[in-house]
Amino acid sequence: MNYILFDGTVRNALLPFTYTRPVADIRVGILTIREKWEAFLGGTTTTITEEYLSEKYPMVELEENVMINASFLPNAELVALIQGLTANQAIFAGDEIIAFHTTDQQDEVDFDTYDIISYEAACLRIENTWDIFSKNAEAIQADFNLITRDRTSQPIPATVNVIAPENIFIEEGAMLNFCTLNASSGPIYIGKNAEIMEGCVVRGALAMCENSVLKLSAKIYGATTLGPYCKVGGEVNNSVLMGYSNKGHDGFLGNSVLGEWCNIGADSNNSNLKNNYAPVRLWSYETENFAKTGLQFCGLMMGDHSKCGINTMFNTGTVVGVNANIFGSGFPRNFVPSYSWGGASGFTTYLTKKAFEVAKVVMARRKVEFTAQDEAILTHVFEETKKWRKD
Repeated sequence: MNYILFDGTVRNALLPFTYTRPVADIRVGILTIREKWEAFLGGTTTTITEEYLSEKYPMVELEENVMINASFLPNAELVALIQGLTANQAIFAGDEIIAFHTTDQQDEVDFDTYDIISYEAACLRIENTWDIFSKNAEAIQADFNLITRDRTSQPIPATVNVIAPENIFIEEGAMLNFCTLNASSGPIYIGKNAEIMEGCVVRGALAMCENSVLKLSAKIYGATTLGPYCKVGGEVNNSVLMGYSNKGHDGFLGNSVLGEWCNIGADSNNSNLKNNYAPVRLWSYETENFAKTGLQFCGLMMGDHSKCGINTMFNTGTVVGVNANIFGSGFPRNFVPSYSWGGASGFTTYLTKKAFEVAKVVMARRKVEFTAQDEAILTHVFEETKKWRKD
């Protein structure tokens, strides 16, 4: 069977992260959503997404296909239902479509003609940006169980101070010495060639993906994910860095999500709790207003390629778009549009030519090419987001 992941109705609720990737390629837990589905299904998937993303993330349609809503995270029960789908069958959770069978001969899909299977069991779903960190503990545990089943961890070095070693898994090539790992409140996964430097103190759940680094004396609280090639120092609590992003120095990052290719300057901090302890509101790209999260703790949402200078301060519930460059004293406003250059004293437009020059240099440092596809996607984002910039 051919499996295709589609963005569904939540794409706009997951901006700015879905400006540069399909919903399926959001990382939550240890794996991206796509990687989770492929591990369960035992094969590759393709994608239905926005047209401007489709060259980099194409769809492959065969004679028979099963379309899967990428905002739903897989579990064994749900996957069994999906693998059993036949012609004119669909799975719904309430009014929300999870998956349906289709063929290349169908010009349109009319669910009124389908045999509807209701799925009522518990299932993780990513519907808002803040779900990425607030549901990260459950996602890490599920991925940990999936990845480590019937496998043996590399030995924990004798110099490591450890609590609940049975909840720790170390992949080949990982390096760690003279650090403290407490996995009593959640698993700790240390990926291939990852490194935990001396003096680090970690309380799970923690997911360190391939080649990620915790720098000297970092303090990490669960549930936190470091995507591939991320470097982190200072204090981090319940945050997700999707990949290739750095917060390499002292400073606090809490209840936050960073996309790829972000950089947080030394001694920068974000607030994750309002002074009056009120629920946090976040900028909504859908309503062009601030939406209720229902959360008391909510920090920084930062899109791909955005960066901030040293000593930057972010207010509670700040949303930063793609390719923003923030610096200077004071608190910038809590919605910073994509391609903004400046800070609390005001912003100008960060021109694509300069932004792309930086992207090429940054990505080359990790031996990743800045492709024509990347440039086309980021150019589209520049045009799509210009209505929020004020020069």
